[in-house]
Amino acid sequence: MASDVRSIKGTRDFFPEDMAVRNWIASVWRKVSTRYGFEEFDGPIFESLELYTQKSGEEIVNQLYAFDDKGGRALALRPEMTPTLARMVIARVGTLRKPIKWFSISRCCRYERPQRGRFREFFQWNIDIIGVKEPAADAEVIAAAVDSLREMGLGPDEVVVKIGDRKLLGALLSSLGIEGPRQMRVYSAIDRMTKLPPEKARGPLSQLDLGTDTENRILEVAAAKSLDEVKRFDWKESGSEKALSELETLFAILADCGIAEFCELDLSIVRGLDYYTGIVFEIYDKGRELRAICGGGRYDELISSFGGPPMPAAGFGLGDAVLQELLTERGLLPKFARALDFFAVPITKEEVGTTVKIVQALRRKGRPAEYSLSPGSMRKLMREADGSGAKWAIIVGPDELKEGAVTLRDMETGTQRKVTLQDALAGKFGC
Repeated sequence: MASDVRSIKGTRDFFPEDMAVRNWIASVWRKVSTRYGFEEFDGPIFESLELYTQKSGEEIVNQLYAFDDKGGRALALRPEMTPTLARMVIARVGTLRKPIKWFSISRCCRYERPQRGRFREFFQWNIDIIGVKEPAADAEVIAAAVDSLREMGLGPDEVVVKIGDRKLLGALLSSLGIEGPRQMRVYSAIDRMTKLPPEKARGPLSQLDLGTDTENRILEVAAAKSLDEVKRFDWKESGSEKALSELETLFAILADCGIAEFCELDLSIVRGLDYYTGIVFEIYDKGRELRAICGGGRYDELISSFGGPPMPAAGFGLGDAVLQELLTERGLLPKFARALDFFAVPITKEEVGTTVKIVQALRRKGRPAEYSLSPGSMRKLMREADGSGAKWAIIVGPDELKEGAVTLRDMETGTQRKVTLQDALAGKFGC
């Protein structure tokens, strides 16, 4: 019986053309990160299971690739980088330069139902600033995310940054007598509401039995689309004043960054994870046909929850899958060609040694070069040279070598010229 060698459900094979896309996306992420002064870090692909259950509770196990290793340790493939980041910061917290500005491009795994833009294995760009409580840090990470999308050709007509604030929404809930764990249940309900069709959107909130007046008040605030509109509400809660001031500062800095046209207030954005403490945001395609491209926010209590000192923090995660869907739809993926300068063709076996020496001379000069590993007819060899995508073909035949030369052919125009064997062996082709 033949073995089942199909790929695992929810994973992707990266053939060369797919790998070119993945590398291009990662190159943009890396370029923007370094442009903003972030330093790259990475961690292990698996961590202690406790690292994730401590943050998200035991129910998170159902969403993970969790297993016991041969030593009986409970481990999990990383579903995200934030817990690893927290662990690493705590390990060297006394010696790290503040603020900490780190980024990673990590392979992550989640046991979820595969669907459009969602896989069980994916790549995610993470940017975090630790040690800054001011809204400038929130603006910095949002600006970096927007800059990366703009670098890929996506403008304000294609994507939108929706910005919410748990601190402000929390002030409203407190004024309505909703405190502690009950607030988390409301956040969870609002988060689910945003993913439902309008006729069903109220359902998750109604299930909490808050009362019609309270529901209406929450929905009214969640539907606000401007700071002026939010200010007109009677908050009856002192915590709202500081939150409103921070939101005003954030939007002012985003305007100074030149990205105000990408951003809008949306207090229905709360993010599903419990560790967010203030400003939160998600980036969507303008038509909302896809899942969120990016999500992040402020998590001021996460480091201390892992046993570290109190440290304010803000960051985001941006996955490759939804982003690639959007770029493909908009026709924004570049055309990738093989980066090969030369393809050398030995006409007979006797010219192979000379051909190898020429190719190696080119490679030592940093020029991408290949040669035919199977000499054959001239027609077959030139077909191979053409298929390689090289700019020039180097023809090494017995007649050329008798003249002390090789032939250089421009593969685009078909024009040819002779190059001395001495220059060829030195990798000098004048192109």
